[in-house]
Amino acid sequence: MDITTFVISHRDDALLLGDYNSYRAQLSRRLLTLRKKLGRTTPKGKKYTTKAPITVDDISGNHEFVHLLLLISERAWAHAMHMKSTHSADTAPKGITGSTRRHIISRLHKAATYANELVRLFGDGEAAGATEIDILEARAYSACLSGAMEFEKQSWENSLRSYSEARVIYSTLTTSTKKDIFRDILSTAIDPSIRYSAYQRQLPRTVAIPTIARRHFPRSNSELVAKIEKLDPDALNDEPSREKKGSSAAPDNVPKTITWRSRTVTLEDASIALALAAVSTASENLSTFLSSPANSGLMPKEKAAAYDDVLTSCQDAVDATKRAIDELVAEGVGQGDKRMQGLQVTRTAVNYTLVGWRIGRNRVLSGERDGTALGIRFIKKPKKSGKGGEPYVEKEEGRGRKLAGLRERVALYDATLQSLDSVKELPGVVADGPFLKELQGKRHYFQALKCLAIARSHDLLGNRKNALVLFNRASNLAGQPQPVAPPTSPPPQSSPPGMDIQPTEIKLLRQLLQAEVFRFRALVEIDNMDESSKQLKSHGSINKTPLIERINEFPADGVSMDNLVTYPPILEPVPVKPLFLDVAWNYIEYPGRATRSVENPEIANAKSGGGDDGGKAGGKKGWFGFGL
Repeated sequence: MDITTFVISHRDDALLLGDYNSYRAQLSRRLLTLRKKLGRTTPKGKKYTTKAPITVDDISGNHEFVHLLLLISERAWAHAMHMKSTHSADTAPKGITGSTRRHIISRLHKAATYANELVRLFGDGEAAGATEIDILEARAYSACLSGAMEFEKQSWENSLRSYSEARVIYSTLTTSTKKDIFRDILSTAIDPSIRYSAYQRQLPRTVAIPTIARRHFPRSNSELVAKIEKLDPDALNDEPSREKKGSSAAPDNVPKTITWRSRTVTLEDASIALALAAVSTASENLSTFLSSPANSGLMPKEKAAAYDDVLTSCQDAVDATKRAIDELVAEGVGQGDKRMQGLQVTRTAVNYTLVGWRIGRNRVLSGERDGTALGIRFIKKPKKSGKGGEPYVEKEEGRGRKLAGLRERVALYDATLQSLDSVKELPGVVADGPFLKELQGKRHYFQALKCLAIARSHDLLGNRKNALVLFNRASNLAGQPQPVAPPTSPPPQSSPPGMDIQPTEIKLLRQLLQAEVFRFRALVEIDNMDESSKQLKSHGSINKTPLIERINEFPADGVSMDNLVTYPPILEPVPVKPLFLDVAWNYIEYPGRATRSVENPEIANAKSGGGDDGGKAGGKKGWFGFGL
């Protein structure tokens, strides 16, 4: 009958576009339609008469009677929620009081009454045509409404007992049916109510919500206990059996502390500790799955699907931390309190872990070596002739498929960059300078990968100049200082991809980008030469410069031997050595030139028999005979 799916789908569809009042009006219209269909309306012009109550035979004959009870119950619940949301801004110390509070409790009492009536009709499951799953869903739905009524009455013990019953049932259904809808109900409605009721009952915060639910579950109902243990034998046991220990977090695996950037805090909230234990177990299972030789040939999407359990566990840890912080804020605890500071450190650590696993999943989806390995892939196409042999032929995938794959990688890189930017919004990150530099280095790495993918798409489209610019940009980004994996991290071959980047990955990316830059520089140069030659041909122009003056050029279309030199030669200026004054000319002995004496003038005069005549005839002084 899918009671839970029927109720939740109606709520989501109505509340997505409206509020509780519009949901109530929608339920009224559906009730009228359903009553007409079942023949339970008063004919027009007739006096109203009380209709007979719904019986087991009615339900066994037509399951629409179950929907009738659910719609009546939901309408009363929507009415109560509408009044509660309308008066939520009341500033009274005790919240909503007076006639409004009594009216809300009355509507919730009516909703719980019709839900209990459905449980009573399902008492004999075979007669009503209901399965054990249907009976448990009806029981859990009734317990939720009863818990909400007791919650408004501020009867915390009864509220805790009803919500505990609903939680145990929904947890059992989650384990047996593997449906996410039960898990959503637990995280959004039941767990916060149990935690607040436990706080009002002054129960220790270190006790986990599942433990509180098991302790307050009504074990006096032996029939209900038998149905639950039939689906999950360990649903009501604080210590799971050996078979279940292998698939869930064992008690000895629950951490007591959490460390973030040299800060270690104690985990006082048991729900956070259990969630972190589940993260540790899921990460170990993921490492085993990816390192198995049997799974080495899986497609990237199949490997990425193995990250779902880790991401779910991390999200549970994040939600548990947020709930703990909200509870302290509601109690009026300031930011300077030791408990609040510890929770803020825990919040940063678990959110960073969640972002790391998201980035690791994106890296797996990108392909081999973070998407840098762009191999040739083949696809099978049916033969047109269909004669003999294989009906399919392998052909290289077309340009459209390649561009679509590169587009998907760019989207993954964008998601990774957004995840890295979200880390800066966590408490305590902005003030950590070295950590911000590490994040910036990782951002440069993924930006280089994004530029690489876009450059390859331009190459496929024939835009080699754009590709060269992008390859150069990626090379500059990858050439900047990059982060290395911390020494405490496991080796890359045994650890699934995450946020940490290994030095070998950075080195391979740099080598690839440098090679691509060199290759595309040559390709662009060839394209430029081809373009220039084509322009000359298109304009019909002939280069009249002789070939002897164009030795430094390399024509792509061959050498023309028609114009080697200018003949007959014409008179034209030729650049020669410029004129300059060589001072050393008088002191150099050249072959065929008379030897000049460069001795001291006094010695020269003595040899010639002359003396100091005071500069008379025949005696020149200085340079060029100017007497200087």
